[in-house]
Amino acid sequence: MRVLLVEDDAGMAVIVAAGLAQAHCHVETVANGLLAIEHARCKDYGLVVLDLTLPGLDGLDVCRRLRQARNDVPILVISGRTGLDDRVQALDAGADDYIVKPFDLPELLARVRAVTRRGRSRQLDAVLAYGPLLLDTRDHVISCAGTVLELTATEYRLLAYLMKRAEAVVTRDELVHHVWGGNISYRSNTVEVYVSYVRQALAAHAGASIHTVRGLGYVLKADTSS
Repeated sequence: MRVLLVEDDAGMAVIVAAGLAQAHCHVETVANGLLAIEHARCKDYGLVVLDLTLPGLDGLDVCRRLRQARNDVPILVISGRTGLDDRVQALDAGADDYIVKPFDLPELLARVRAVTRRGRSRQLDAVLAYGPLLLDTRDHVISCAGTVLELTATEYRLLAYLMKRAEAVVTRDELVHHVWGGNISYRSNTVEVYVSYVRQALAAHAGASIHTVRGLGYVLKADTSS
């Protein structure tokens, strides 16, 4: 797989490129955002690994410009920015996943596998698909194996966000921000209650389920047992 690594820290770029090479990736490295846009426009990459703090053009702007140009390459952000708002901004700009520096190589490679396994970015699709689930973003309807799920508006927003981040761990704080706009107490059990409601809706239609990752958050996974 051809990977575009966008990183202006030469030492970090060498480490990440060497790790990706171990996973049989062909890595091309650029050190600023403008070059990243140019390379992504001219070549077909299987993945972009993108730092946020870059000369020439910030990583968030790189994400936005690629998506505005209808480029659906998966984007994995690697950044020293640790705040929830930083992660949210990157995901809203079009990134498919976000990993905080410093990170261990096995975690990076696991994120690479997850992002590329999900395929080309679903950020651009009017209808998003994951396993048996279909999300029509125009009509705001989610169906499972052809059956429309009867969801409240809040349940829809929760499942829609998990679908967009399928197979990636979504933190409780991210759900509070994206589903409720930050308008619920972080100490309340509202998130847990609504995750339970959506789990029940999915349980009636085999094919996908929400898993709790203790201490981290939730992840939507397709059932591959059949």
